[in-house]
Amino acid sequence: MVLFHEHPSSVAHVENEFIRHIACPNCGSSDANAIYTDGHTFCHKCHHRTHGDGTPTIHNHTMSDVELKGSATRLAARKISEKTSELFKTYKDGQILRHYYYDVDGKLLGAKVRTKDKDFRCEGEVKTLFGMQNFRHKTTSKQKKLVITEGEMDAMACYEAQPWDVVSIPNGAAAAKKAIQQNYEWIAHYDKVVLFFDNDPAGVQASKDAAGVLPPGKVFIGFLEGYKDASEALAAGDAEAVRAVCNYNHQQYTPDGIVDAKDLLEVVTTPSPPADHDYPFQGLQTKLHGIRFGELTTITAGSGIGKSSFCRQLAVDLLNSGERVGYLALEESNRRTALGLMSSAVGKSLHIGEHSKRDLTQYFDQTISNWNLHLFDGFGSYDPDHIYNRIEYMAAGLETRVVFLDHLSILLSGLDGDERRMLDITMTRLRSLVERTGIAMFLVSHLRRTTQSDKNHEEGARVTLGQLRGSAAIAQLSDSVIALERNQQSGSKHNATTVRVLKNRYSGETGVACLLDYDLSTCKFNETESTTEPEYIPDF
Repeated sequence: MVLFHEHPSSVAHVENEFIRHIACPNCGSSDANAIYTDGHTFCHKCHHRTHGDGTPTIHNHTMSDVELKGSATRLAARKISEKTSELFKTYKDGQILRHYYYDVDGKLLGAKVRTKDKDFRCEGEVKTLFGMQNFRHKTTSKQKKLVITEGEMDAMACYEAQPWDVVSIPNGAAAAKKAIQQNYEWIAHYDKVVLFFDNDPAGVQASKDAAGVLPPGKVFIGFLEGYKDASEALAAGDAEAVRAVCNYNHQQYTPDGIVDAKDLLEVVTTPSPPADHDYPFQGLQTKLHGIRFGELTTITAGSGIGKSSFCRQLAVDLLNSGERVGYLALEESNRRTALGLMSSAVGKSLHIGEHSKRDLTQYFDQTISNWNLHLFDGFGSYDPDHIYNRIEYMAAGLETRVVFLDHLSILLSGLDGDERRMLDITMTRLRSLVERTGIAMFLVSHLRRTTQSDKNHEEGARVTLGQLRGSAAIAQLSDSVIALERNQQSGSKHNATTVRVLKNRYSGETGVACLLDYDLSTCKFNETESTTEPEYIPDF
């Protein structure tokens, strides 16, 4: 048996024999791909072809001077009548079956050729919708409903089950979206479009892709139960299953991101879970109502105000409660980070002065030895992808639930380009990481410098959201923003640090949360009496 697959201009035809049908790796069809004795494959749905060595090739399979050959006949196995075959111009010529394609004005353009061994090729141009010449090609009036199938036999099966406007895309699921786009104007005349594609993963995905390019509100996706496609259902004698899909067994397409509020009963009636942890400072706890997994909290302050010390104390409180914590201090060694955490835990300045190995071992055993703590051993490594990967590993591989990242600007040092744009990208990635892993993240961010006429943040200047360095994305993508304010130049021993909540997505409560005194000897913040300063409501 000689089968022709190449363009007529090819030097020679390939002689080989059909072996069996296999799945197509390109479009996902389970049986449309054919393999031959020389090893080459050809998919009749998407026209994906490979050589005998598995490498893909592309052929247009076109022939000029397309003409009608053969005649309409009853397709008994498919339960397709001669009348339907004639309407759709599906002609049999010996052992060859041709599905003829026309433009909207009824001009013959091409044909899809099918042999008894399910070998396929195209003659002429096959870009229009199969069968479209039968419906509305002479009028511009609005029509009620159009059914679009994945294959020619499916279109004829639908029409056989019940005469309605039905067409097929020309080249299978992989090219469904493109076919819809190319014939959009013609399709758009219909008030309702039902996509009746194959009941397989490729068909389901193709339905969504095609629906996305059609006018919202008029597209419906059909659901066929028990059969692969309309042709199979009709061949099995179940015309009712075909009619059901076209008439009522379909659902209006809703783009991703749009939710019917009526479907939210379970969501809105489920009580909000309590906070996963409390803050160690009562004033801050009252404002923010606790620490929650899946939230991103930004901590900001001027240089030397105590951002790192504040983070260490939060981390120690979480570690002592048994929480699994990841700590990435990108500007200091792990030795300094570990000693800082130990100092906060035991109330001694272990990083200052001389301490014996024995004492340090004892403090280590009291703290780190009992903690679920993981540090990032990457001091001096500023590759953002590397850092994101390690955070992801901490969350997924080590089941870390809280991560401290100190600080944001270090991530930018490994990037090239405009700072504002780089911050936007970085914050988006961090937000996505938090959403994907479900961790609670505390992120340290710097402030931009104040103008010469303003008091510096190091002199106790009030912090606002607009002063976050570089990008509004920091405030926009954070669930909470906590600012620390203190005049570090004051000589007073009781120079309190003001803790101000600048953003609170959970409850909306902002303003001063509490005052903290930092004890250098114990490396700890101690909460003083809460301030009575009025709540600050941002004007945006």
